[in-house]
Amino acid sequence: MPQRAKILLVVVTLLASSLACVTVMSESPIKAAITEQAIVNPTITEEPPTKTPTEAPLTTCPDLTNKIIDISTAGGGGVENNAKQETLLVTYTVSGDKISDPQYEKVKANLKAAQNDTTKQRQTWNYFSALIPAERRKLISEYSAMTDGRDGALAAVVQTQSDPNLWALEVDVADSADYYSLTFTLVHEFGHLLTLGPDQVPPNLAVFNNPEDNAVYLDAVSACPQYFPGEGCAKPASYINAFYNQYWADIHDEWNAINLIEDETTRYDRLDKFYSKYQDRFVTDYSATNPEEDMAETWSFFALGPKPAGDTIAEEKILFFYKYPELVQLRAQILNNLCASFPK
Repeated sequence: MPQRAKILLVVVTLLASSLACVTVMSESPIKAAITEQAIVNPTITEEPPTKTPTEAPLTTCPDLTNKIIDISTAGGGGVENNAKQETLLVTYTVSGDKISDPQYEKVKANLKAAQNDTTKQRQTWNYFSALIPAERRKLISEYSAMTDGRDGALAAVVQTQSDPNLWALEVDVADSADYYSLTFTLVHEFGHLLTLGPDQVPPNLAVFNNPEDNAVYLDAVSACPQYFPGEGCAKPASYINAFYNQYWADIHDEWNAINLIEDETTRYDRLDKFYSKYQDRFVTDYSATNPEEDMAETWSFFALGPKPAGDTIAEEKILFFYKYPELVQLRAQILNNLCASFPK
């Protein structure tokens, strides 16, 4: 089957208030060209469902989390696509906290050492499983080690080839030793799972089974009265539908005209100008890439950073997550895990 569109974090670009790994939606050329989200009057009629979990004590380690954010937001350079060609090395089956049954790809001789470095591969998985609560990782059925060389894509999440309700996590072994950037990246990638999983965005089987068919994709988009992030039609009460309607509905047409530009250099130049125009709306320059990346970037600042005052729209977006008790509880769990498990 054709490879699914991936949600990547690239480790080189980002702007001053962003992560140190640029978030990139790496799509097939056809899908990028048909993201003309002809959303039909997207409206939200109810808030995403909230639960009232038992409050857990919150452990914080501000020196660590501040350093994670500082390192992850160093650099800059505008909104650009730094994705490089990646090579899949090995894929494991995930069962709870465990990975097993490695399936090795045929790779060039210079990648054999990385492919056979099971210690590093397992260390990275063990860190992710220590960071994210087990009940929140049930969507992940595969874990892959891959590489595109140093300072490229650090991690990605993608629907599995066999089941659109399950996802795979990929991590670049060439960059995974930097646990500051890795932490931000893994939290970001988990943000995609949290907001694009089947309980929030039921997968569209026609799109999943025909990933290169423009007509199928556009039919699915036009039939969706809510926001359509790509995997399917978001539920009216989903986090991403609420986020889109509150923060993107008024600028979507302007963004979409840029998104449909075929020439990549021109598109990213225009996207950089789009970010500059609406800079107070975004926590990072890369957030302006699309609503999905904006939400994942903002989630990372919510999960790792202090609660802001709400003086800008970007800060209001961080406060968006505080409206949901279950997400506040999840933030506490992640912070508790991070403070206890970050390598000394």
